[in-house]
Amino acid sequence: MTASYRKKIGYLARMGIEVAVVTGHYWGPWQFEAPNDDSLYRIYQLPQRLSGRNHFHWYHRLRSVMEDFKPDLVHIDEEHYSAVTFQAAKIAARHGMPFVFQTWQNIFKNYPLPFSAIERYVFSHSQAALAGTEEIQGVLRMKGFKKPIHIIPLGVDTDLFFPDHRREYRHQFGIQDRWAIGYIGRLVEEKGIYDLAAALIPILATHRDWVWVVAGSGDGESKLRGLVGPVQSQVLFIPWLGTEDMARLMNSLNTLVVPSRTTPHWKEQFGRVLIEAMAVEVPVIAYDSGAIPQVVGDAGIVVREGDVSALGNHILHLAESPADTDRLREKGRERAFNHFSQKHVAEKIMAVYRTLL
Repeated sequence: MTASYRKKIGYLARMGIEVAVVTGHYWGPWQFEAPNDDSLYRIYQLPQRLSGRNHFHWYHRLRSVMEDFKPDLVHIDEEHYSAVTFQAAKIAARHGMPFVFQTWQNIFKNYPLPFSAIERYVFSHSQAALAGTEEIQGVLRMKGFKKPIHIIPLGVDTDLFFPDHRREYRHQFGIQDRWAIGYIGRLVEEKGIYDLAAALIPILATHRDWVWVVAGSGDGESKLRGLVGPVQSQVLFIPWLGTEDMARLMNSLNTLVVPSRTTPHWKEQFGRVLIEAMAVEVPVIAYDSGAIPQVVGDAGIVVREGDVSALGNHILHLAESPADTDRLREKGRERAFNHFSQKHVAEKIMAVYRTLL
């Protein structure tokens, strides 16, 4: 739905292929963002059933769109056990259109009906899979998928997320000249917000000119507000932002913390905010949940999951060590541009297309 996510599609179009995108007008509470270079490709915005419901939603009129466009290859950017994947796969198979699917499932799970049947059908009829990380590739192999698997990570729009630390951005979000620690994401327990609160509350109490910026929403917001009561004047709650404002907020931070916690049913699949922060030269500190160590590499600080004390110590260290902070800024930007730019991701996708066609 975001314009920055679609940036790689514009790069694909510039590489000389005709591309069409099927999407909705909104996803749950989020609206389709205004186009940037969408004139380079077709967009079909279709009504959705169960919008905002992962793995349950599907499109009206999808068959007529696919029959109109007549693609040589269908790229289904959805999990292999989702209803919309089954819908697109059935149409593609009926019309002899080869298709691939993208997966971010990094935990081995046996799905109940009808999802297990959808998974078997998609595995049987697809030409290849696109996995976000090597760990996800491993899960697919454990599930019995024997066809080619290509590693395709998330990308960051480096035309939008780049170093631009203007003072006016800090004033826009009420940060001014304070040292700002950022958390951006869903406000839910598995994202580690309570660990970060435990680490930051004593630090904020002794650093009255610091501020914790919390951008996002979720079921844990009420509890979090209660926890930060003693330092509530130093905690800024910001609703989820559009892409351009998100880039401005990222540029207003001194560090971004991603303390994701692994649960039996979820662990961090990638962490898009990590590469966005690195692209704008904001140092990142994160737990070692799921894919985080592979995404961050040596361009950030990775902490053992659950080590609240270490989390706080690293936050303090960055504030007190400008040399280390500058080193991480430089390494982060280099890693984001060299490994995760949307242009780089588009080139990897194009190589897959060429292989399959």
